[in-house]
Amino acid sequence: MNGGIIRAVTATLKHRLFLLLAPLLSGGILVFGFPRWSSDLAVWLWLLPLLAVLWPANSEQGFNHRDHGETQRLEKNSLWSSVTSVVKSFLFRSGFLPGFLAGLAFFIPNLAWVRHSSRVALGGAMDDSWVGWGPELMGFAAVIGLSGYCAVYFGLWAWFTQRFARPNVITLTKDSWQSSTLHSLWCAFLAAAAWVACEWLRSTTVFTGFGWNGLGVAMHRNLVLVQAADLVGVMGLSFLPVFAACTAWNTLTRFFLAYRGKGTCKSRLDFTVALILMLTTAGYGMLKLGEKRTDDIKVRTVLVQPNVAQVDAWTGRLAESIYERLNQFTRMYAAAKNGKSSTDLVIWPESALPVNLNDKFQQLPEGWHTKYFDDLLHSGDFSLLTGTELHDEDGKAHVSAVLFHGNAANHQDYHKVHLVPFGEYLPLRDIPPFSFLRGVLPGDFMPGEMTEPLRLAKPEVQIIPLICFEDTVGRVARKFVREAPQMIVNISNDGWFLQSAETEVHLANALFRAVELRRPMVRATNTGVSCFIDTHGRITSQLSDPETGTSFLEGTLPGEVNVPRKPVMTLYARFGDWFALTMLGVVSVTTLWKRKEWLPKAGIPTTAF
Repeated sequence: MNGGIIRAVTATLKHRLFLLLAPLLSGGILVFGFPRWSSDLAVWLWLLPLLAVLWPANSEQGFNHRDHGETQRLEKNSLWSSVTSVVKSFLFRSGFLPGFLAGLAFFIPNLAWVRHSSRVALGGAMDDSWVGWGPELMGFAAVIGLSGYCAVYFGLWAWFTQRFARPNVITLTKDSWQSSTLHSLWCAFLAAAAWVACEWLRSTTVFTGFGWNGLGVAMHRNLVLVQAADLVGVMGLSFLPVFAACTAWNTLTRFFLAYRGKGTCKSRLDFTVALILMLTTAGYGMLKLGEKRTDDIKVRTVLVQPNVAQVDAWTGRLAESIYERLNQFTRMYAAAKNGKSSTDLVIWPESALPVNLNDKFQQLPEGWHTKYFDDLLHSGDFSLLTGTELHDEDGKAHVSAVLFHGNAANHQDYHKVHLVPFGEYLPLRDIPPFSFLRGVLPGDFMPGEMTEPLRLAKPEVQIIPLICFEDTVGRVARKFVREAPQMIVNISNDGWFLQSAETEVHLANALFRAVELRRPMVRATNTGVSCFIDTHGRITSQLSDPETGTSFLEGTLPGEVNVPRKPVMTLYARFGDWFALTMLGVVSVTTLWKRKEWLPKAGIPTTAF
């Protein structure tokens, strides 16, 4: 008898260990779908271990099992006790916990580069060398905090998927093939819809959201499949791998139970439907990639990458040499030769100027910037776009892009509209615990209010100016789209993150703006990656060392941008995140529809509401 008890306890422990390790395995696999690995298989396979927990073949397994006696006891409790119990159930007995664990296993290594921002800001870090307990601990806390926040949406998805989208094993394995197939497709559709909805919520809620590295981004090297982003956006692309994984899991469940003699249905039509959806998406992509344009405007462009460490930019000790190098790089390509300039547009990155353009703190002799830009711009017939800070007369500061042509007085300004929380402003700065960070961020930048394109004088092309992380936010970029020749220009300074994977991750998230809007894109960055991207998301030219391949270097990248003279207005440009919002609506309606069924099981009588 004791042996039986020991075996039962051992089996229970093994099962619980599996319930914890499988989600961690899922998150770990997904890590390899993004830079620096960018595995094409990871995005299709990562979900299977997590589904083994959320949709187990044995209906009595999983996190949501509760005995009948416990449910009866909960129903007799007070409303407060019932609410407490449902919170505990949500966290520890529902699918939320395995989803949250999978999210942590993914985001902690995926966002490890975030730690450098605190190390640079507080400790003056220039590499991975130790800079003191304070900066190192704050950097670690930033990674854990941001990863924990992002992992919540994985948990919400897992909770919904287990509660409302979990297939009935009997219907799946013993009913007719028609009923089994339709049931599987509906459950897979709900799970995929919930994933897209959660990605949209993550990218929009809580301090303007943080939408980096959705599943669609993991397909950044698959040019055929990503072309559909011009219809549904990059978040809409995330539907496909979740739908495919869920139908594949249901197919495996049928075969597994049939092999064990517990099921009779072996239909795989649902997985075939998923494959057809993938082939349809691929077919659309091949049609888009095969399109040929003949009526383009060529914009001769030079990208300048200063590669200035953030610490050096702060101290100002290299200000003179930085201004001189910017001047030399620009004249090298843009200065007129035989009365003609071979360049139309020179782009300097965000924070390129060692001193803000207004010289707010009077660091330079009076009129220094005016003379500097007049001399430079008089050297040829070209436009110059640079990032800087601009200060209003009332003292408000903006992160800005300034487009010059001809002289210093002739310029157009754009103020960044989508600011980075805890980087460019401090949310709830007078409320603890946020108020404790006022010493780190003593003042806030103010967001701009206009989303008007900047206009080149020669040739007549509009510029969609995106500063820093704005190039990762599709709903911001689309506001600049007009029915006119346009090119996207991103100016960034990723020097805060040293020589980490952040520059590659930033690029992978950014290139989807070119596909979504069908506008060519250039990126001029301080430390990389500076590059040219065509309307299909292909990186046509990139600044890197030819021997080592590193993008962390000083240099310039000249090239031509082929701007469509009559660009299309894509479905995404017109309607934005319509697909993600539709999926959010489906999930919301499903949750409300099944509320009466779910609340009693959670221990809350429906009469309480």
